[in-house]
Amino acid sequence: MNHPSDSSLNRRAFVQGGLAGAVLVATPIALSASNTGDKEAVMSQIPKMRAENIKRLQDWIALPSIAAENRNYPQGPEYMATLARQAGFTDVRLIPTSGKAGVFGRLNAGASTTVAVYFMYDVKQFVADEWSSPPLEGRLVPKEGLGTVCMGRGAVNQKGPQNAFLSALLAFKATGQKLPVNLVLVCEGEEEIGSPHFGEIVMTPDVLASLKTCVGILLTEAGQNPDGSLEVTLGAKGVVELELVSSGEKWGRGPQKDVHSSLEAQVDSPSWHLIQALNTLIEKDGHTPAVEGFFELAKPLSAHQKQMIMKYAAEVPEAVVKKELGVSRWVHDLNWQDSLLRLYSKPTINIEGLVGGYTGPGGKTVLPHRAVAKIDMRLVPDMTALDTLEKLKAHLAKHGFGDIEVNMTGGYDPTQTDENSKFMQAVLKTYRKLGIAPQVVPRSPGSWPGYRFTNPPLSLPAGGFGLGHGTGAHAPDEYYLVDSTNPKVSGLDGAVASFVEILYALA
Repeated sequence: MNHPSDSSLNRRAFVQGGLAGAVLVATPIALSASNTGDKEAVMSQIPKMRAENIKRLQDWIALPSIAAENRNYPQGPEYMATLARQAGFTDVRLIPTSGKAGVFGRLNAGASTTVAVYFMYDVKQFVADEWSSPPLEGRLVPKEGLGTVCMGRGAVNQKGPQNAFLSALLAFKATGQKLPVNLVLVCEGEEEIGSPHFGEIVMTPDVLASLKTCVGILLTEAGQNPDGSLEVTLGAKGVVELELVSSGEKWGRGPQKDVHSSLEAQVDSPSWHLIQALNTLIEKDGHTPAVEGFFELAKPLSAHQKQMIMKYAAEVPEAVVKKELGVSRWVHDLNWQDSLLRLYSKPTINIEGLVGGYTGPGGKTVLPHRAVAKIDMRLVPDMTALDTLEKLKAHLAKHGFGDIEVNMTGGYDPTQTDENSKFMQAVLKTYRKLGIAPQVVPRSPGSWPGYRFTNPPLSLPAGGFGLGHGTGAHAPDEYYLVDSTNPKVSGLDGAVASFVEILYALA
């Protein structure tokens, strides 16, 4: 998905990888004697289901739903509905939208507490030639320092963690144990294009009614880094994804079809026109947004949020993060602490890609009639997607680029959850009782459409949880750790067991 779950800090190791990860409680959570027995029965079932849990992930990877390519619809949502039914959800059905269908289901365990779970069944595009392993095979490959990983598109974003959660439900089902909470499943198939129709799913009357009975929204994660570290985010930035299109047709200047490049001396270039428009979006530093009013709704970090970030900076090695990202210096040559303050507090305007004219081998001397920039803007509270979009349009018009097409393809507002809510306290308490000291940060620099839950009319807390490790979201060689040889990091069985633990904690 759009938001990273990786973090980097040291903490006490407690999982001995793979099978050992199925029994991972350092300090038991207080339960009644019968509930303790129920949990032990479920936990003992997890390693017995390892092979089928891996195969389920591989089979799911083999069916990629890619909204941007209109690929595998309705097969994707139908497959998701089948997985939900197999895991014990009832009333499972597809929720039609103006775009791709959502999936909704309920699991009534007769419990006094109900928790909602957010899923996405879509994945990002991929270029197979860029991968070292076929992206749809879910092949098990060795990874030095980690163990065996399942490599494929969607492995960690988001099918690996979601499969681990479903595997936990199947362990309850296999042992005949009732879940300690009731569940509501809300799933979409357009997260990777900015969730343009997710609001239609949430606002469907019986979906909304079911969500109103919940104490919070759980987002499944594989939150551990290769060193075993983990962070808890109290929200996420919002996002606006859009295209800026410069064309001779709309501009009224330049060609209306590609022409010979010798005519550059005589004819205007839509490509240069787009580049000039892009240059107005940022200051001369090449980084800071220059759109008028862009920052006016951006809420500054509180003193407490700044303290969270300073604590994170003190515990996370800067050199490790630079190596992981492949960077040697931060913007403006900032120090580690100030770069993190910017990361968590500042809205951004980013160029995802530039496309125009001929991009194949060799040269082709043309003057293109059309050029496109793929843009994303990350938003912090209290900015909104629509207000930011309108400010961008007004800025372009003011600077003489009103002819540039602005096509928003998806996006949503930021989300924020109170650290002191009972839901987030249960998440933090579970990690700590498992021997983890999670680093708490104000929000993820990435995005997910959690505001649909945290804003009115629901106003529910929402947060991520889950052991396990994976990386490569949106990139080649994406993977999810299956068998861990690193005692600090949980494999698949440990991840499944962690979801059993959080269900009991939320109860």
